[in-house]
Amino acid sequence: MSFMGGGEKYPGVPLERSSVTNNRNMNRDDSMGTSPTPSTQRDEQDEADGHEKVERRTLRRRVEVRGRVQGVGFRPFVYRLASELGLGGYVGNDTHGAFIEVEGAGETVDLFVSRLQKEVPPLARISSLSVSSVEVLNEGDFRIELSKGMGQQDAEITPDVSICGDCLRELFDPDDRRRGYPFINCTNCGPRYSIIRGVPYDRPMTTMSKFVMCPECQAEYDDPGNRRFHAQPNACSVCGPRIWMTDRLGDKLDGDPITACVELLREGKIVAIKGLGGFHLACRADSDEAVTELRERKARESKPLAMMVGSLDKARELADVDDASAEALEELSRPIVLMPKRRGAKISDYVAPNSDCYGMMLPYTPLHYLIFAEKSGPLVMTSGNPSEEPLCAENDEALRRLSAIADAFLMHDREIERRVDDSVVKVFELSTGEGKRSTKVIPMRRARGFVPSPVQVRDRQTEPVLAVGGELKSTVCILDGPEAVVSEHLGELSNPAAYRNFVRAIDCFKSLLKVEPKIVSYDMHPDYAATRYAMKLDLKKTAVQHHHAHVVSCMAENGAEGRVIGVACDGTGYGTDGNIWGCEVLVCDEAEFERAAHLRYFPLLGGDSAARETWRPAAGVLRATFGDDWVEAADFALKRVDDEALSVANRRLSSNARIPMTSSLGRLFDAASFILGICDLNRHEAEAAMALEAAASLHGDSRPLSCNVAIDGGDGGRIVLDWEPMVRELLHGMKCGRPPTELAMAFHETVAGMLAEGVRIVAKRTGLKRAALSGGCFANRILLQRVSELLLEDGLEVFVHHDVPAGDGGISLGQAVIAAERSRRGCL
Repeated sequence: MSFMGGGEKYPGVPLERSSVTNNRNMNRDDSMGTSPTPSTQRDEQDEADGHEKVERRTLRRRVEVRGRVQGVGFRPFVYRLASELGLGGYVGNDTHGAFIEVEGAGETVDLFVSRLQKEVPPLARISSLSVSSVEVLNEGDFRIELSKGMGQQDAEITPDVSICGDCLRELFDPDDRRRGYPFINCTNCGPRYSIIRGVPYDRPMTTMSKFVMCPECQAEYDDPGNRRFHAQPNACSVCGPRIWMTDRLGDKLDGDPITACVELLREGKIVAIKGLGGFHLACRADSDEAVTELRERKARESKPLAMMVGSLDKARELADVDDASAEALEELSRPIVLMPKRRGAKISDYVAPNSDCYGMMLPYTPLHYLIFAEKSGPLVMTSGNPSEEPLCAENDEALRRLSAIADAFLMHDREIERRVDDSVVKVFELSTGEGKRSTKVIPMRRARGFVPSPVQVRDRQTEPVLAVGGELKSTVCILDGPEAVVSEHLGELSNPAAYRNFVRAIDCFKSLLKVEPKIVSYDMHPDYAATRYAMKLDLKKTAVQHHHAHVVSCMAENGAEGRVIGVACDGTGYGTDGNIWGCEVLVCDEAEFERAAHLRYFPLLGGDSAARETWRPAAGVLRATFGDDWVEAADFALKRVDDEALSVANRRLSSNARIPMTSSLGRLFDAASFILGICDLNRHEAEAAMALEAAASLHGDSRPLSCNVAIDGGDGGRIVLDWEPMVRELLHGMKCGRPPTELAMAFHETVAGMLAEGVRIVAKRTGLKRAALSGGCFANRILLQRVSELLLEDGLEVFVHHDVPAGDGGISLGQAVIAAERSRRGCL
């Protein structure tokens, strides 16, 4: 918990216009300056001890609280605390957060402010708190004021959170009036971001506004001693949302909806289930037939499917769940957690092919718990959308878009204001130096449970910024002052439906945050849909190089300012020289960068096909390594390629044809995966890289192969990380019968060593001792662990991601910070 400023009376709390800080002998009723009175003189012994005599006179303080204090039971908490202490005054919400006026005996008011900071509700987070003196009004009672909706919005909006323990007990209590009610919630749990339409967060500003509370619910809502006091989504089966089952034509099915849903799932059917932020597509995870049918209908060829299991014990039966993963599974955010598969787990091989991990989550809504209470086995719970399209959120929309996929629908009538997909996290064990290690939970996809919590950054006192992100794994970011709010995952913008959702999300974000940006920041790539959108806006504009944005996103969330050595590794990014970058060592700050080192370029055949067919980047590195003899040198591997396609590739690589050049580490991973016979086709993004990592994990330690880190153009020239010796040894190793798993681990070790050596040379040249690691390749557990370990051994401070993804889901944050810093420097 952090606070602004400081004061002796309230540690860490600024006292604006306060007699306590500025003049302890000042009369309370004239805080702007009068003669002292005897009642405020220090006791001589306290003076000697360096202590202040506790004030026993009546005083009144105004407390302004910012942070996550709306929709989390903060006002009821303040009400109960003030009432317990016998203080008068009031508490309310406004667009900044919460405001409190409290009066009573001086020592009691002091105790109130102290306990206010220490005893906040579970979901609350105080980012700043200020206290000032105001006129005594002689109020003996404490009340909750009506919310105020005027002014600039900077109150933090609470993410959706999982059901709490109290509500879960009530859900299955036969004597509780909400037993079996699928929308049970209280101030400590339930929907927030997905139902909010505006701030301050009150029921009329949510999608629950159409449900009028029954007398019993209203009594709970009005009772300060009740857990549902001012719980905005409060409802029950008498007055709240309802569920029902339909067939794929929308006709209602008879019987209990949850029982009918579970029976269909047991039969191997696919059910679309409306949840917190949208629909899931569910089926049995232990049935090859059900999973393959879902894949075929959804057109999701091989990308791993998320699963939901009923308990932590069930998760342990299927995966190796360490303590950090268990903690992540049970977090209130309830993300999907990627964990190593347990050998012999009774799960279909088609759930996560070519991966050594399962992505699993625990139930997070009452509806989920009711489904698993019917003894449901592990269920596939994947996003309710045709592949690459936005998540379905509305009932009619789901019937229209999912009727060709789902056999039946479990629906409800609580509207979803904004569609929010499940978050995905991965646990990394990273070196901290001196032989010690620590675990970090790093987001792969940041959405439900995390958004819209802001990332705190330096306040550059500039105009508000809109950053529109990239093309893949799209997010947007609004930066206003010290808070950068990154949106939920929005999908791939090459899809027209996803692009429309992207535009809607920006409009909704601006409306919700009540921010009108004056600057737009975007990727340099001229053909990105987000870039084209930005260029049409009548705002100040700044283009940001893709990998610079990656590095600054990592800097921003770690609070790093000034120059660092940035290592950005991914599949593709538009370079300033017109080539395709993807493995860059930058010397940069929050506004500018220099390219200090990069992976050696190689030709990339086939445009977009090169990201799918792994033989194409392999052909580029093989041709660059062996010249005209490349086909003969790798004949055992290239036999898997169509003869005509190989002939065309050979002619193009041997001619003066204009072929794009790339320094992409992602494509080098693809090439290695092909050469080692591990993966010939990226049926989804990074499948070959994931398969290569999985293969390496099977082997364990392996010595690195040869590589060459060269200086291009003399001592002051750019550093080139040359993979050619490694490619030769990979081929030689395969011909000599070395196991592909051993060579896969050797490949990882070699790449990590090349990157570390490049950084080592840059650090020696510049004197910099800080490195920031970013880009999608650092979702690879082996690579991130090994690079960070090597850099720490060299005495560098290493920054990695922990708030936003290392991949393209995090670049909007970097774009926003770069734009703000350029504005501060007058460079726009």
